[in-house]
Amino acid sequence: MQKRIRQFHRWTSIVFTATVLATFGAFALEEPVEWVSYTPLLPLFLLMVTGLYLFALPYTRRRVSGGSRADR
Repeated sequence: MQKRIRQFHRWTSIVFTATVLATFGAFALEEPVEWVSYTPLLPLFLLMVTGLYLFALPYTRRRVSGGSRADR
């Protein structure tokens, strides 16, 4: 499951980058549409959730395995 979350995180970062670039492109037009500025928020939220999970993963592994590296 960790591999799938890591892969999802990578692809979501690509989608996020594309939506940010599209937003900059839309605001370069004469009359930008207001709702375009909200399109990167969903991928950003998904990146935050998966990133926090991946960040906490090594700490939860240590706790489950029985301590820190200094104890071994």
